Amino acid sequence: MNIALSNLNLSKVAWLEPIVNIAKGEDVSGNIQTIIKAVGIPLAGIVVFLMVWHAAASNINTSLGQFPGPGEVYKQSKGLIAEHITERNKADAFYERQEVRNKARVEQDPTYVPKIRAYTGKPTYIDQIGTSLVTVLTGFVLASLLAIPLGIVIGLSANLYSAFNPIIQIFKPVSPLAWLPIVTMVVSALYVSDDPMVPKSFVTSMITVMLCCLWPTVINTAVGVASIPKDLVNVSQVLSLNYLEHVRKIVIPASIPMVFTGLRLSLSIAWMVLIAAEMLAQNPGLGKFVWDEFQNGSSDSLGRIMVAVVTIGLIGFLLDRLMLTIQRYVSWDKAATLR
Repeated sequence: MNIALSNLNLSKVAWLEPIVNIAKGEDVSGNIQTIIKAVGIPLAGIVVFLMVWHAAASNINTSLGQFPGPGEVYKQSKGLIAEHITERNKADAFYERQEVRNKARVEQDPTYVPKIRAYTGKPTYIDQIGTSLVTVLTGFVLASLLAIPLGIVIGLSANLYSAFNPIIQIFKPVSPLAWLPIVTMVVSALYVSDDPMVPKSFVTSMITVMLCCLWPTVINTAVGVASIPKDLVNVSQVLSLNYLEHVRKIVIPASIPMVFTGLRLSLSIAWMVLIAAEMLAQNPGLGKFVWDEFQNGSSDSLGRIMVAVVTIGLIGFLLDRLMLTIQRYVSWDKAATLR
């Protein structure tokens, strides 16, 4: 057993290492302390937070009733999941009925071409989460494809850096609430089609996200490129690398830690921007769900809004961990994965 445990590759699952060491009989007390610090302390913090939340919620009364505590939020989350399952069952039954009717129609008239009508039920909470994730990741990827090359070009030229820096600093703090009306009008004017490939609301939200989240990546990439050690630049000159080879072999590997710092910041901003954009423009997604529940004003609305708040926070955390995991695989700076 010890041989099998010693052969485990823990480089990608470092949090399991103390448990494996205990199983191997190595420094049991020291590894238990490591587990307590890594797992026990965060769990204790969460428990204390839930207790404070419960105590505070029980003393807050609003126009819609008592402020929801952890128990009410858990109850509403189960209700939202149940609604999603019910809606999916209705959709399945709807398509099954169509299939039966079409099959009977074809048997009567072999020349009949069956038509499948889309289910028009309202999107569920899970559907709204999926819509928001697709929108934010699309906007983030497009912003990254624009920001990283732009940051590299700017970082390689002091003159370009001086020229673009004022523009970046002007547009960087602009709120999504300012961009959204402009983007909406431009998309409405240019994206004209009787049968659009993607909904106009998706395009509007995606472009708004892209405009707001590309600046951290541009800035951090440019700074990372401009901060490349002189020794590496000299190596490139000695090897007589052309511009593209210099970028591929020297610039990108050396600046990856800063690039990922920008990407992580951009992704967190993209997620926050998207929720605000969906709420303001009433585009499908978690933001619209929150606004609809606020407008609904039922006794369950506050609990459902808090479910959305917790969900938004958890998804933001998971997206950041995803970027950190990707960085672990591609970056030479392994210390960055600990932050």
